[in-house]
Amino acid sequence: MLKRVWRGWTSPANADAYEDLLRATIFPGIVNRKLDGFLGIELLLKPLEAEVEFMTIMTFADRDAIVRFAGPAHETAVVPLAAQNLLSRYNKQATHYELRTTCRP
Repeated sequence: MLKRVWRGWTSPANADAYEDLLRATIFPGIVNRKLDGFLGIELLLKPLEAEVEFMTIMTFADRDAIVRFAGPAHETAVVPLAAQNLLSRYNKQATHYELRTTCRP
């Protein structure tokens, strides 16, 4: 299992609009693609002094599933134009991690 981690930053004024875009359009669009091996996506938010940081963590069964999502240049970030317009900056690359263990009570 692989985790695809990506971060983007907005101004505080754009944070709600960006989160709304993710929840209403971008995440449902990803889910509706029904990609084999896509297991889910999480959204994390961190308010900073002058901006708001967003992190997405996508879960995939394997590297082939990531390629089905992002294409052959699978480390390149997938950032729709509507999102780019709300972000002040963002990672151009996503980082992939192999999930080694999970510990739950």
